[in-house]
Amino acid sequence: MREVSSFARHFFSFLATILETTYKHAHTILFFRLGGETNRKDKQMIKQYKLNDGSVRYSYIAYVGVDPLTGKEKRVRKSGFKTQKEARIAESQFLLKVEQDGFFDKPDRITFSEVYKIWLEHYKNTVKASTYARQKAQADLHIIPAFGACYVDKISLPMCQKQAQEWFKGYKKYANFIGMTKMVLDFAVNLGYIHDNPMKKIIKPRKSSEVDEEEKKKENFYSREDLQKFLDCVAKEDKEEIACIFRLLAFTGMRKSEVLALRWKDLDFFTSRLSVSQIVAYGENNTIVYQTPKTKKSKRTITLDPITVSILKKWEKTRQFLNFPQRVKPTDLVFPAETGNAHSFDYINYNLRCILKKYDLPYITPHGFRHTHCSLLFEAGASIKEVQERLGHEDIKTTMNIYAHVTENTKEKTAEKFAQFLGM
Repeated sequence: MREVSSFARHFFSFLATILETTYKHAHTILFFRLGGETNRKDKQMIKQYKLNDGSVRYSYIAYVGVDPLTGKEKRVRKSGFKTQKEARIAESQFLLKVEQDGFFDKPDRITFSEVYKIWLEHYKNTVKASTYARQKAQADLHIIPAFGACYVDKISLPMCQKQAQEWFKGYKKYANFIGMTKMVLDFAVNLGYIHDNPMKKIIKPRKSSEVDEEEKKKENFYSREDLQKFLDCVAKEDKEEIACIFRLLAFTGMRKSEVLALRWKDLDFFTSRLSVSQIVAYGENNTIVYQTPKTKKSKRTITLDPITVSILKKWEKTRQFLNFPQRVKPTDLVFPAETGNAHSFDYINYNLRCILKKYDLPYITPHGFRHTHCSLLFEAGASIKEVQERLGHEDIKTTMNIYAHVTENTKEKTAEKFAQFLGM
C-alpha cells in the first residue's frame, strides 16, 4: 500500500512538472509569436479574488495578440478556478490552443456602431470617394442614431421593421438607408457575431402607385419658349461665366458635375466637339474631388452648335485676360473658382435660384436643363438612340421614359391643332 502511495506521489509530482513545463513552453511560443507582448505582465496573469461568501477563486487573463479586424489588442479572461494551479493549467492549455489553430474564444458581443466602423474600412476600397463620403454621411445621420448603440445580437425583426417604417415616412431615400443597414448586418453575419440578418426579412415599405403618378407629373423641364425666356434673363445679368455655364447645361444636356470638371483640353473648337471624361464630386469633409463618370456611357463626345462654340471661344479670351500674365493651360479648368479649384455645386444652384426669383420664372433645377435638352431633342426629331448616346444614359429606359412624356405632350398639342383647324 505504501508502495502504491509512493508511486502516486511520484506520478502526480511528475505530472505537475510536465504541466508546468507545458505552461512555460506555451508562454515562450506565444512570446515570440506576438513579438514579446505576453511576458510584459506575466506575473499578473493569474489573479485571486473573493466571492460574496468569502471563498477564494482564481482567474487568468491571456493576451492573444491584435485582432486583425479591429486593430485592438485582444485578451481573454477566464475565472472560477478553485486553485492557482488549476487556473495556470487551464491557461497553458488555452495558450497552446491559440498557438496550434489561432483559436482565441468565441467573438465577444459587439455593437452595431463597432461593426459599422470595421465594415466601413472595407467598403471604402470598393467604391469611389464621392460615393463613400455620401453613404457615410447618410449612415452617420440616419442609421447610427437608430442602431449604433444596439448590440447586433439584440437587433430584431420588429426593430428593423419599425425603423424602416420611420425612414419611409420621413425620407425619400429610405430604401438607401435600409440597403446600407443590410450590408452592415450581413458583415456582422460573416464575422460570426450573429446567425442571420433581420433587415433582410422586413416587409419593405413602398409608395402607392397614385403617389408615384403624382410625382411623375411634377415637371422639371422647360418648353422651347420657357428656355428662350430664361436665357434672355441670364444675358441681362451680364455674368459671362454664368451665361456660359447655363448655355452648356441647356444645349448639351451635360450634368453640372460634368460642366464644372471641364478643362480646355476637353474642347476641340476645330471639330466643334466636347469630351466628357471627368466629373466633380464631394469626398470626405466636403472636399472637392475629380473622378471618372459613374458609367461607361457617361464618358462620351458631344457635338456643339456654332453659337455655343462662339460663346466658349469668347469665354476663353476672357480667361486669358483674367489670367494675365500667365497663359491659360490646356489642363486648366474652363470654369475655375478664385482658388483655382472647381466651383462647388452650390455656385450653380445659388445663381439659378437668384435668376428664377428675380425674373419670376417657372421653377427648374440644374438637372432640369438636362431633361429639357432631352425633351427638345425628341421634339426636333432626334432618334431614341441618338439621344441616349448624347446624354450618356446607361439604361435606355431612362431615355424612353422622357420620350414617353414628350409623346404624351405631343398628343395633347395634336388634338388642339386639329380642333383649331376645324374651328370647332
